[in-house]
Amino acid sequence: MEKEEISLVVPCHNEEEALPYFYREFKNVTGQLEEYEIELILINDGSRDDTLRVMKRLAEMDSCVKYVSLSRNFGKEAAIYAGFEYASGDYIAVLDADLQDPPALLPQMMKEIKNGYDSVATRRVTRKGEPPIRSFFAHCFYKLINRISNLDIVDGARDYRLMTRQFKEAVLQMKEYNRFSKGIFGWIGFQTKWLEFENVERRAGETKWSFWKLFLYSIEGVIGFSVAPLAIASILGLFICCIALVFLLVILVKTLCFGDPVAGWPSMTCIILMLGGIQLFCIGILGMYLSKTYLETKERPIYICKETNMETK
Repeated sequence: MEKEEISLVVPCHNEEEALPYFYREFKNVTGQLEEYEIELILINDGSRDDTLRVMKRLAEMDSCVKYVSLSRNFGKEAAIYAGFEYASGDYIAVLDADLQDPPALLPQMMKEIKNGYDSVATRRVTRKGEPPIRSFFAHCFYKLINRISNLDIVDGARDYRLMTRQFKEAVLQMKEYNRFSKGIFGWIGFQTKWLEFENVERRAGETKWSFWKLFLYSIEGVIGFSVAPLAIASILGLFICCIALVFLLVILVKTLCFGDPVAGWPSMTCIILMLGGIQLFCIGILGMYLSKTYLETKERPIYICKETNMETK
């Protein structure tokens, strides 16, 4: 009887130090999944260190190790998409190389998916070792995205997920250039089982996600799956118009009935600056949606493969 295959997709950017540790953990896990054929797909997302060289060395040592090297740093989302396109397994898992996504969970994830689930996802129940300010804003983001969109993203959700081939094919149908995996996974639906685990700190190397990058990434998610900011901008504009009309009537009544002089230029300057700032804020929201639409209409490839030891798709 032919064995079912599991494809592990691992996006890597400057993970030269972490990859040997990851491979060691990977081999420990494969011993618990001997009834499956396992394919390890390492995606080099434009690394500037020796990540690609380490990948090639691992591929020479182990025939189940495959690598795909992109022509530049397209970002983690593009790397995941590339891995999905090259993955041929009956089940596909995506996880990070820094071991913050414990490979040891894979056997349990396989048991759960065999119970009829379409995907088994993971979430952190603690944020031990993470700066408090980052944890606070992360909690705020999950509350916000769930309230202003029709997504259901669990607080602490990771990209670490095992899925069926059908689930993967559904993700590949989402060909948008500006990608937000957590949103995509939630939008396509299917039956998902959530597994919880304690936060694990990076084994080696340095994180690539600064607070600013995470902030921009969260904006990507909001813009990609909600039009609430546009509605807020419209409501804010209408509200300010109403306030302006009320003030206009007050000034007219005071001037005509009581002969009060109109307030001087300092108050007028403050009002103009405030209204100008609000207008620029609303224009900025509109501009972000337009810029994303503009990039989508160009239909640029999500990634470009420079080198691989896998068969061409």
